Amino acid sequence: MKQVTINGQQVPAIGIGTWHMGDRPAQRETEIAAIQAGIAAGARVIDTAEMYGSGRAEDLVGEALAPIDRQQLYLISKVLPENASRQRMAASLEASLKRLRTDYLDLYLYHWRGSVPLAETVDELQRLQQSGKIRAWGVSNFDIDDLKELWQLPNGAQAVANEDLYHLGSRGVEYAVLPWQREHQLPFIAYSPIAQGDSWGHHLATNDVVKQLAAQHHVTVYQILLAWVIRQGDVLAIPQTSSVAHMNENIAAGELTLTPAELALLDQQFPAPTSKQPLDIL
Repeated sequence: MKQVTINGQQVPAIGIGTWHMGDRPAQRETEIAAIQAGIAAGARVIDTAEMYGSGRAEDLVGEALAPIDRQQLYLISKVLPENASRQRMAASLEASLKRLRTDYLDLYLYHWRGSVPLAETVDELQRLQQSGKIRAWGVSNFDIDDLKELWQLPNGAQAVANEDLYHLGSRGVEYAVLPWQREHQLPFIAYSPIAQGDSWGHHLATNDVVKQLAAQHHVTVYQILLAWVIRQGDVLAIPQTSSVAHMNENIAAGELTLTPAELALLDQQFPAPTSKQPLDIL
């Protein structure tokens, strides 16, 4: 399975996203089973946030992971902009840890930029890291100018990841963000890597070339889309599913390698950007 290194730790390049999970009590057992299946299939990274269901996703994750050895897991959560201040972040983190039933996070991300000065947020993230309650911190929904601003701060280069939207139908980050992150050895986390199951009109799963490649590899179209996202070795994808079967397929996509010719076919269908694009955000 392909691996990505974050903060010195190697983790499988397909993790588990949890946006929209925990919202429907009738699906709770199914969602818990899906998360546990993902870990059993080899995933280590679970990505969540205090925003997701106003804490309900973290609570679900905490229940799902309770029987699993914490040392096997790489747990990511995120702080909301309105909580990213010196006054509020520590309490926000404590609430997340309580819901997740753990005493530390492997990675704590600033979910997106708000009105709190970036320097204040970074200093508080750094302080929380020194406290041991987070092993590392990073950012999310940062564009190239945000990253450059971050790197100018005294502790800004202590960030260990940036998480942005990225999939075959949304390649804008390839123009500036991904090259900059590679130059600065900052790993990239791709959220919505299969375009939310095509619900946003990208038509990836119904594209003839994607379907043809899936048939040739005897895999699903979503496995092709995931293999494409993690093709270069420094991108971690965090697809979300509440289905055990789909979860197993997602994790198995970490074993799939597309050939240069196959990648070229996909480039023809979904061209790489030739100029700076606005950052896609969901």
